[in-house]
Amino acid sequence: MPELRYNFVTGEWVIIATERAKRPEDFAPHTARAQLPAHVATCPFCPGNEQQTPPELFRIPRRAAPRPGVPASDWQVRVVPNKFPALDAQAELFRSTEGLKRRVSGAGLHEVIIETPEHNRTLALLSESEIELVAQAYYQRYDAITRDPRIAHATLFRNHGERAGTSLEHPHAQIVGTPIMPPQVRGRMENALRFYDETGECLNCSVMRQELQDRERLVAQSEHFVAFVPYAALTPFHLWIFPRRHIASFLETRPEELADFARLLRLVLRKLYFGLDDPDYNLTLRAPPREASGLKYFHWYAGIIPRMTRMAGFELGSGMFINTTLPEQCAAFLRDTPADPPS
Repeated sequence: MPELRYNFVTGEWVIIATERAKRPEDFAPHTARAQLPAHVATCPFCPGNEQQTPPELFRIPRRAAPRPGVPASDWQVRVVPNKFPALDAQAELFRSTEGLKRRVSGAGLHEVIIETPEHNRTLALLSESEIELVAQAYYQRYDAITRDPRIAHATLFRNHGERAGTSLEHPHAQIVGTPIMPPQVRGRMENALRFYDETGECLNCSVMRQELQDRERLVAQSEHFVAFVPYAALTPFHLWIFPRRHIASFLETRPEELADFARLLRLVLRKLYFGLDDPDYNLTLRAPPREASGLKYFHWYAGIIPRMTRMAGFELGSGMFINTTLPEQCAAFLRDTPADPPS
């Protein structure tokens, strides 16, 4: 019969609808994703079209010769302002309240991290050394954006595929610095603080310890990180990647930990890529504000939500999710999926 599971981290109840249950392998798409070329002449993110983006903010130089079909370029990762930003980088920050009308000026930063010169090489297909450079770019821009005194919080995310909300095919992530703390971030920090007040322990550390003890929802481990399907996963194949060490802020991550995170992220994404035929997904970095460094009750993590199902009226009306696959089955499927293409 169906059951409801509580997610302590998000503060949400999830319906595990076993009556509707699908086997993990049933989620592979019926139509293959279109094969993309290595270079597209009209793509603003492809080498040779650098003038089509706003002025560059940051780059990591290319260290290897380009693969066949890709024009030569002198960059491996490139960061530019979003051409159509959600917030205004030049705006002054002000707040006003008149009765129940409260507003904050749209001051903020919105950047695009172009993760590779190659149009058709998503994160799952990058080499370990290439994805480590991407993680370095994530860190550098997160650091730079959160230094702006107008910024209360930075959200780093990537949308892969149409169902995940991507508008450009070329592999890229985005980072948005907002002048307020997003309610979802505040809610998760408050959940963690309540847990710390009641138990004296970090909620994320406790969740990870439970997953390592149970083992049935583990997907992969590395020296510094653990990847697992949450007990109350919001959707099929929902994944979390937690640091083993208690690290409150993403900016407290050591270089060797950042490289290890990149490698485990690649491993997990490759399991999704080959096991589920490259599903659409959203990747988000869940981290507290910059000034939260050293917090004892919260630490950062990454979340991956493959877009295997669609939100409908119940989800929008109740704020609850219906997951049609047991998290334990999804984890077992991914554990058994090789991270390399079948021969």
